[in-house]
Amino acid sequence: MPGFDGAMGFELLTATREEVVVEYVIDDRHRQPYGIVHGGVHCAVFETVCSTGAAMDAMSRGQSVVGLENHTSFVRAAREGRVRVVARPITRGRRTQVWEATATDASGRTLATGRVRLLCLDPGSELAGRPVAPAER
Repeated sequence: MPGFDGAMGFELLTATREEVVVEYVIDDRHRQPYGIVHGGVHCAVFETVCSTGAAMDAMSRGQSVVGLENHTSFVRAAREGRVRVVARPITRGRRTQVWEATATDASGRTLATGRVRLLCLDPGSELAGRPVAPAER
């Protein structure tokens, strides 16, 4: 994954209209000064998985998507190991979508949960760029 996602070590495992799965291994770039995963990492990976799924849905209509809201709850601290993040749609409308994501550790314990609301943009709108396929992310 290029850009921010690549810099953070996010690895896209699956991406469909029904589910997006990303994993990463915790290292120093993910930790805050107390040695646990920074809350912003959870927010960022949720934005990634939810936006990817929403974009796959919107592309079928020639649309792109941008995030409007990201609500993330931190449940359990993690210091090391592999994190799996799974996103699934709550609703997929023509104008907005809501996706829900959960980050779990290797033991299946929930680390964080979140919901991302996304705006679907028609081609030619001011914010719309070229839709980016998940393989290009």
